[in-house]
Amino acid sequence: MSKIESFLYTYIFQLFVADIKINNMVKFYTLCLLANEPKHGYDLIQELKEKLERKISASNVYPFLNTLRKKRLIKFDKVGKRDKKIYHLTSKGKNFTKHMFSKFGDLINIAIEPRISTCPCGCKIYSGLLLALR
Repeated sequence: MSKIESFLYTYIFQLFVADIKINNMVKFYTLCLLANEPKHGYDLIQELKEKLERKISASNVYPFLNTLRKKRLIKFDKVGKRDKKIYHLTSKGKNFTKHMFSKFGDLINIAIEPRISTCPCGCKIYSGLLLALR
């Protein structure tokens, strides 16, 4: 894990909004995935495995989905012969994730801002790498 990932993970651990504790990367990525589009629980698990590069079990995901449902941040629709559930954010859930992403963005700014400097020509430099020209 890189220093920035470690820093962000530590602060995500402390992120509280709407009585929902986002205290690990599985929960954070679950919300990120649902913010992009509705998903089946199985699809969430598979994408989390891919994104986090580790084993993710149903016990990592479904209790959190149930908590989100109880807080009315997500709903599900049953589709197909087997009534598979497709989870999607409610309007309250969209506001929650928007607020969460805003806080996350603030954390990134806190982590990155001290490492950005501007050279005399106006270039922005981050840890010795050129970020952008004016």
